[in-house]
Amino acid sequence: MSQKISFINDTNIFIDNDYTLSIENMTNKLFCTFTPKDELEDILATINRRYAILYNKIFVLESPESDELICTYNIDTGNSNNSVMPSTILVHRKKDSNTLYSINALNILIKQLNNGVLDQRFIINWNDYRNCILLTTGNDLRRLNTMIYRVVDLNGK
Repeated sequence: MSQKISFINDTNIFIDNDYTLSIENMTNKLFCTFTPKDELEDILATINRRYAILYNKIFVLESPESDELICTYNIDTGNSNNSVMPSTILVHRKKDSNTLYSINALNILIKQLNNGVLDQRFIINWNDYRNCILLTTGNDLRRLNTMIYRVVDLNGK
């Protein structure tokens, strides 16, 4: 039986090789915060208190590969606290395939698919990565299949 992945304790995914997450350089960005299931309510309250959440929704995802939940939310950086929460990374999303990914993961994926060559014009078939999050652990690509665990409507609906 394989061990489940923990991203909270793996500090490698929170380091981009040439990029430091600075909220001042962003506008509307998609954040991803990892949390143990038993801390979900506290994390949701902290996210709501710390950031101006766009669209008033936090999407909580789960993965069979991890015991941790994945909270994704868009923030309005002009109206938010200027610090990034622990266990949080910036991600991007392909809407058609519902794929979340970090820039480092995208770069590694392109190299894997393109014979080791990083070419920003390389076309990825995003349907091959439907309903997952692509992350890195060091220089290794990690794919976690995801499904909705809960959608939190901050308007209370």
